[in-house]
Amino acid sequence: MSGETRQRQQIGPYRLLARLGGPTGTIYRAADPSGRDVAIRLLPDAAVPAPRERLGRDLERMREVLSPYAVDVLDGDASADPPYVVSRFVPGQPLTDVVAEHGPLQGAALHRLALGMAKALAAVHEAGLAHGAFGPDTVLVVDGAPVVTDFGITAQSDDGAAEDVHAWARTVVFAATAKLGDTDDTGTALAIGAGSVPEPLWPVVEAALSACPPSAAEVAEAVAALDLGPASPPPSIPAPAAATRGPARSAPSVAASGRPRQAAAVERGWARLLSAMVVVLAVGLAIMLPLVGALVSVVAVAVLRLQAAADTRARLSALARTAATLPYAAVFALVLGGGLIALSLFRVEADPLGVCGFAVGAGVCALWTAPGVTGPYRRLEQWFTAVARSPRRLATAGVALGVLAFLAVVGAISLTPSLAPMYGLQTSTESLIGRLQAALH
Repeated sequence: MSGETRQRQQIGPYRLLARLGGPTGTIYRAADPSGRDVAIRLLPDAAVPAPRERLGRDLERMREVLSPYAVDVLDGDASADPPYVVSRFVPGQPLTDVVAEHGPLQGAALHRLALGMAKALAAVHEAGLAHGAFGPDTVLVVDGAPVVTDFGITAQSDDGAAEDVHAWARTVVFAATAKLGDTDDTGTALAIGAGSVPEPLWPVVEAALSACPPSAAEVAEAVAALDLGPASPPPSIPAPAAATRGPARSAPSVAASGRPRQAAAVERGWARLLSAMVVVLAVGLAIMLPLVGALVSVVAVAVLRLQAAADTRARLSALARTAATLPYAAVFALVLGGGLIALSLFRVEADPLGVCGFAVGAGVCALWTAPGVTGPYRRLEQWFTAVARSPRRLATAGVALGVLAFLAVVGAISLTPSLAPMYGLQTSTESLIGRLQAALH
């Protein structure tokens, strides 16, 4: 243990074990109160946004980044001096060291690295953050799979996300050629990569280096469709403590990471269940109280989109997207409502208010889960994944949402819908639907 580490024995509730260094601030290996190994990154003054309240919000977003190729952020303190971020500790070796020791990556090994890095950046951007310092030193390799670290101090913006994609391309060029190193010059990357990066991958890298690059998610999708051919198995990187440079979460293929991977899968499963309960509750409320339920869902969807927005422009875009989904949801409502009214052709007459309630319920369901508009639902899943990490919070949320969802289903089935507080509209709607049904007899 270094002299600096001996002088600093504790950070918050975490007991320091060793200083690891790191490209974006000092990193320590530490133990949490339960004895679990973690990695703590102290943020230098230049990396801390002002005001610190924003850093606190960003820490919450970091915990919502869900990818086997991105380090699992567990905790942090924006008010500490200096502020710090706590990540799950998994041994790994920086990509720079891997390439230096084993040479350029080829074939399947390069494909695996490029795809994993793109997926990690896509998850970071989806959480409303940008990496801001992406490069070979912030990518750790564990048994051939990449794990991206040190992300999230930069709030997402068009420029930040684009620079992350540029950095992804430069890192791929470095991995494929063992050249370029830490330079951030795009022109150099183009010159070195042309003719050196495998031909199937080069168009994606070239597009990622352009002035208007595709998103990280689009890059990941493009790379996933490629076949770079077979290659010798990627080097199995040993991870002695002395070689470890930073925090990482093990990738899916690492045998030693079976328990963390299984735990993450269980957390995601609970998150999906809790999110589904929220949708059931929203639909049930919309059936019982169409006006109130629809308004609640629209507001909730807008709030979830706004939480992922980093600036005023992004917030206005989030509100515009929410408004644009309303006609889309209305189509689902009209289709179901029209279908129920059409039953009159077969001498089956549905209650007019029931038709209205179930039609609005269909629209609300589409608002949350219809193809192309599932961003708020995915954000809800991310939030519940954080809840699922605490058994006590998971139990409380599960019981509360389970009871509310059950009551919503019972109420939707047994109660007559009400357009309260607009009772005049209720009378008009009931009369209109009744006349339509009578016309189809």
